[in-house]
Amino acid sequence: MAEKKKSKKNNDVPTALEPDRFEIRLSGSGGQGLILAGVILAQAIGVGDGKNVVQTQSYGPEARGGASRADVVISPGEIYYPKTMKLDLLLALTQEACDKYYPDMKEGGTLVIDSNLVTQLPTKKYYGLPFTRLAREEIGHVMVANVIALGAIAELTGIVSPESIKVAVLARAPRGTEDKNTRALELGMKIAREARKG
Repeated sequence: MAEKKKSKKNNDVPTALEPDRFEIRLSGSGGQGLILAGVILAQAIGVGDGKNVVQTQSYGPEARGGASRADVVISPGEIYYPKTMKLDLLLALTQEACDKYYPDMKEGGTLVIDSNLVTQLPTKKYYGLPFTRLAREEIGHVMVANVIALGAIAELTGIVSPESIKVAVLARAPRGTEDKNTRALELGMKIAREARKG
């Protein structure tokens, strides 16, 4: 994807937001699989649904336990600026991630948190879903919490089709875990539907 030529007036960000641009940040700590989740989401949107997408990632010096985030920028047209500017959706799986990245959200953006791990909220408008607990208790493996979260994001935003996210998840699932990952994805969609009704 071509980057827009930088103007002399401002070398950092475009002068206006691109139309229909949608920005997502998946955030938490290392070991929660958020970098992989970002890759899967971008693949589903770009390859499966044919939209333009850019995925970037950042994580702390610790492989496990340090801060971790994956950003996904989506647009039906060209993406001239690949970095996030104001988030349309923030997924926060830790309190630290919520505290750190909530200020990066745009007004009216969607905040999605792990309700067991994020207990101090900066707003009353959010979706609190127990991703980690459900992964452990319903699927039998805490490592699929990221897939449950992807299902919830797909359902809440409609930014990616259910078919494309399922194909992308299964393409990355280790052999022998396809059933668990499918159930995790479907569970995420189900709890998001219920939360939206509530």
